[in-house]
Amino acid sequence: MSESTTETAPPGGIDYIAVEESPRFVELKRRQRGFVFPLAIAFLVWYFAYVLLSSFARDFMSQRVWGDVTVGLLFGLGQFVTTFAITMTYVWYANRKLDPIAEEIRGELEAQEQEVRS
Repeated sequence: MSESTTETAPPGGIDYIAVEESPRFVELKRRQRGFVFPLAIAFLVWYFAYVLLSSFARDFMSQRVWGDVTVGLLFGLGQFVTTFAITMTYVWYANRKLDPIAEEIRGELEAQEQEVRS
C-alpha cells in the first residue's frame, strides 16, 4: 500500500501542510516545546529523586520534622504542590505567549476559509 502525497492544497480546502510549515506555526511549536520540555525534565528529575530517596535513603526520609510528619511525607506532598505550580505556570505562559500566536494563525485560517466559501 502506498501513500499519496499532494504538493498543493486540496480542492476547496486549506493546505494544512503549508500552515504547519509556516514561520508563525513553527514559532508557536518552538515556544511551546521550549517551555514544556525543560519543565517536564525538571519535574521527572524531582519525581525520580523522591522515588529513589524513598527506596534507598530510608533513614533520611523517615526523619521526623515535627510530630509524626517526616521528610518523606513533606517530599510526597511537595509532589502535589509542584504539579499544581507547573499547571498554573503553564496556563499563565500559554495565555501570554502561545495563545496570541495561535489566535493569529486561527484568524488567518478562518479568513482563508471564508474566501474559499465565497
